[in-house]
Amino acid sequence: MIDALRTVRSVVRLERIETDPIERRLRRAASVADLRRIAKRRLPGGVFDYIDGGAEDERTLAANAAAYATTTFRPRVLRGLAEVDPSTTILGGAASYPLVLAPTGFTRIADPEGELAVARAAARAGLPYTLSTLSTRSIEEVRSASDGRLWFQVYAWRDRGLVAEMVQRAADSRYEALMLTVDTAVFGRRERDVRRGFTLPPAVGLRTIVDGALHPGWALAFLRSDPIRFANVAGRDVGDGASPVSLADYINAQFDPALSWEDVSWLRSIWDGPIMLKGVQTVADAVIAAESGVDAVCLSNHGGRQLDGAPSILPLVGPVREAVGDRTAIICDGGVRRGSDIVKAVAAGADAAMAGRAYLYALGAAGERGVDRLLEWFRADVVRTMSLVGASTIDELNRSLIELRDDANEDR
Repeated sequence: MIDALRTVRSVVRLERIETDPIERRLRRAASVADLRRIAKRRLPGGVFDYIDGGAEDERTLAANAAAYATTTFRPRVLRGLAEVDPSTTILGGAASYPLVLAPTGFTRIADPEGELAVARAAARAGLPYTLSTLSTRSIEEVRSASDGRLWFQVYAWRDRGLVAEMVQRAADSRYEALMLTVDTAVFGRRERDVRRGFTLPPAVGLRTIVDGALHPGWALAFLRSDPIRFANVAGRDVGDGASPVSLADYINAQFDPALSWEDVSWLRSIWDGPIMLKGVQTVADAVIAAESGVDAVCLSNHGGRQLDGAPSILPLVGPVREAVGDRTAIICDGGVRRGSDIVKAVAAGADAAMAGRAYLYALGAAGERGVDRLLEWFRADVVRTMSLVGASTIDELNRSLIELRDDANEDR
């Protein structure tokens, strides 16, 4: 009997009771898919669908992730890798690994801290964070919260004076670079939002009240927090989201569909730092961008939220790199769910990958600590994947290490 008890004691350990509810949540997560599942449970349906959804039939949204899933590795062995260093340089600045945190609008609907939480997590992780024009924390607030690398994403408002003012504010707040989004001449049809009648901020009606009652944690935090606004245009006559508004109606009314290459030159005239174009989806446009002196092209279909049927991004990286050479940096945006995806993007020819939805799932699941955990996972994934494919540094990642299903036509 005594021997039996000793045997049981040798193999049974009582798990420590975790009193921290956020840590309990994170203990149940091991991947972005797990964070998505937790966020779906914690967030109201309309909020989750705004984060999770894409345009129309969401084919492009699915294709972004599928491109990574169908790309396989060609691992090299016996390479004598004593150490693996995932650090790199992006637009002249250091990054702990090749990831950029993408701009996402209205981030506070996922968590009250919103952009402040993401900026702080990015700084701790040693990664650049891009603040959206339609952020719910202002340019200045985010800089006050973070001493890390900050970039500012620009939409082409009809009021160019307003754009110039925001660019100057970004310069005054020591933002390093501008990311001009060029794929939003009109707003994509996001049918999940249409079905729910979703507005920003969420309009309070019977359906909202019921949804809030089913998600009390989110509802209580929402009610306790300051009103959600487009912080960078608060009080302006362009509207700051003080009243519930369809994002499609807002963007179609305020953004300039006549954006052209001349506007890129104009932006250069009022900004001394690097300029990126986000939303390039063809080799032809990437070449024009390189010839115009743009510092980086962000190959992106807006996370599948604009034009359904747009090309998936990963297969486009190689043809663009072949066409532009080293004249401009390439950032691969869309579909990143694991650190191995980041490795695939760099091996295909990108300088870095960019992710937005992944950190919104993390933010919705566990707030700032969720974003911290996600970025830790990504770095560990990158290091592990590099070790397994036989690359000790980022510079050693190249096309020989992946088998890419190349369905991006070079004449796009």
